[in-house]
This record gives sequence, structure tokens and C-alpha cells, in this order.
Amino acid sequence: MSTPETSRFVRLRVELVLEVEDAGEVTKAALRRIAEDPELPGEERAHAETAVTEDTAEALAYLVDPFDLVSEVPGVELQQASWSSEHVSYDPDSPDWDLDEDDGEGDEEEDGIG
Repeated sequence: MSTPETSRFVRLRVELVLEVEDAGEVTKAALRRIAEDPELPGEERAHAETAVTEDTAEALAYLVDPFDLVSEVPGVELQQASWSSEHVSYDPDSPDWDLDEDDGEGDEEEDGIG
């Protein structure tokens, strides 16, 4: 029987490809989030509003928060996160989009999950 580890850092890599069906709705949601952020200084607010209005990928990056993805997971605390978004050409049949491929460096299978 193994003993539980007291603390362990894990890097979780997630790649999502989203189809934006209504860019206007995404932009509106991002603008609402910006408007509701009381901690955002005026100059940053203006910059964020311009960015999300001009680029749907920026609006998505503003709306997707890694903390939200793990905040309800028991026993973990997010230490650091970074994320970005970009427009891509997506072909699900292309080998470039094979989600099962091995990334290479540093990949480890743990408990049969890899």
C-alpha cells in the first residue's frame, strides 16, 4: 500500500479547438466581463475593450480562465497559469491535429493515463 504524497506539483496541458458560431456573442460576453471587473484600471480597461472588440480570439482568451477550470477540484490549488488564443485552420482529418500523439519531452504516463 502506498502512502499519499504531501505535496506534488503537476503540469496539466490542455489544448482546445473551439468553433466560434457567433463572434458577436463572444465579444459581448467579454465586454460584459471587462465592465464588471472592479479591479481593472481605466487605461487597461480601454485596451482590453479594444482588443476583444477587434479580435474574437482575444475575447475568448479574456473569457477563459484557468482558475475556473480547476477551482472546484478538491485537493488542488492553482499556482501559476498562462494561456493564449489564436485563429487556426482546423482540419480534424489532418495528422497535425492528432490529439493522441506524444508531445515528446517530459511526458510521463502516470497511473495508466498519458
